Parts: sequence; structure tokens; C-alpha cells
Amino acid sequence: MTARALEILIIGRNGQVGRELQISLASMGNLHVPGREQFDLTRPEQMREYIQALRPDLIVNAAAHTGVDLAEKEEELAFALNATAPALMAEEAVRLGVPFVHYSTDYVFDGSNPGPYIEKDVAHPVNAYGRSKLAGELAIRALGGQHLILRTSWVYSTHGRNFLLTMQRLLQEKSELRIVADEIGAPTWAGTIAEATATLMQHWRDGHPGPWGTYHLSGLGETSWFGFAEEIGRRLQAEGKACAALVPIASADYPTPAERPLNSRLDCSRLQARWDIQLPQWQAALTQCLANQRQA
Repeated sequence: MTARALEILIIGRNGQVGRELQISLASMGNLHVPGREQFDLTRPEQMREYIQALRPDLIVNAAAHTGVDLAEKEEELAFALNATAPALMAEEAVRLGVPFVHYSTDYVFDGSNPGPYIEKDVAHPVNAYGRSKLAGELAIRALGGQHLILRTSWVYSTHGRNFLLTMQRLLQEKSELRIVADEIGAPTWAGTIAEATATLMQHWRDGHPGPWGTYHLSGLGETSWFGFAEEIGRRLQAEGKACAALVPIASADYPTPAERPLNSRLDCSRLQARWDIQLPQWQAALTQCLANQRQA
């Protein structure tokens, strides 16, 4: 690659990862971050025309139908946003001969694995959201090209709707909270995902990318939703804020429309080994996220 500024297309302008990407990729080139009126994921021809007119050097798709429970009754829409649209973007990236970065999920697995999942483990989603994301993965892989499918887990940030912001509010509003304690995974700050993406693309631009393909990218370590809530509570108490009592419960005691895997742990060692990506422990990433929140 030459030293010229890249023309970078980022899809998902207002999402958690999309917002962070606009910070992390800003120094690499000119960012094109269309909204729905310009790039509607349910309008394939509009998407195709936009990409063909722009001819970007890099396409990063951070848009998705992320409502896990909502996807149970909106499965057709979830597949349109999480499978059909990414496949079209990947097809155009192959046509242009440029990299395509796409984000997937721990929910492509059913949670029955005894340990952390590696990339080659058999995907077997237990909900509509996971099925739609797996369909997107399969379509992208079938097209080949320079693609990265980055599976992540339990994404949070200081924007949008997520577990961190919900807990910060409820812990100060309620006297007691019942939190699921038997689903194990790793909270992942959207900033971690965006910073890793920027490093991956810098390696590509410098001419020494790792192998293209599917990788796991999450915060390191593991906890439960209850443990994550405890950690958020500790940070609030350290600031002198009142905090609700937390009660651990089983997922069976908190029924939701969508089934969720009990084991969402992702082994991220392949990304670190093949692309030299150093991921933070999830607690360290939370510290950085909260520092940014205080500065905002």
C-alpha cells in the first residue's frame, strides 16, 4: 500500500462499535460514514450503488440487528441485516479487491463446550440472532477475498443500550437486583474492538497482514453477568455512590424470549498469535471506558 490517505467506508454510524471506529480509524484516512438515508441495509441496490460510486479502499461493517430477544419475532429482518446485507458488502469488497471487516458474535455457539471456544469449533446457535449472524459468516467466507470476521462478546460502551449503562442506572435506583450468575463470558468494550481493528488494518497497510479469516476478539479473562454487575457496583461505590444489593440467580429463573448460551467464552489466542494483537483484560478495558465516560 502507498502512504496516501485511505478512503474508508464504515457502516453503523450510531452503533457502539461504529462510534468507536470513527475515533480509532480517523488517522488512517478519509472516513465515509453514511446514515440509513444513504445506506439502508434493507435496500440492496442502494447499498451496491453507494459502494460502487465511492470505490473505498476498506469496508468495515459495524451495523447489525443486535436485539437478541427482538430477533425471535423479527427473524426475517435479523437475517436481512445480519446476513444478506453483509454478504452484499463482502461481494463488493471482493469485486474491488479491498479488505472487508465484519463483526460476529459468541452467540453462534450453543454454550455446551466445556472450555473457551476456538475458531474451528462447530457453530450451533440456539437463537434467531445467532442463526442470522452465522448465516452472515457463512456467506462472507463463501465469497473469499480479504475478509476478517471478528467474533466478540458482551459488547458495552458509554453510548446506546448496553449492560454497563443499564447497571449504572439500576444500581443507583433499586435497593436489590437479581442478576444471572450462570452465563459465563467476557465483557468487551467497544473501544477495544475498534482499537484492535485499527491495529489490524495498520498491519495490512504496512504490508504484513496475518492470514485473513475468522478470529475471536473479546476482553481477556472471564466472568458472569453477576460478576460484571459486581464490578460495576464496586466502581460506583468507589465514587461514593449508593449501590443496590446484588443477588445471584440462575438463567432459568430469568426467562427471556431468546435462549442464551451458558458458556460464551472465546479463546482469542489465534488473533494475538497471527496478527500480533494485544488484547486487554476485561477489567482494564472497563477502567479505560469509565475514564472516558468521566471525561465526556
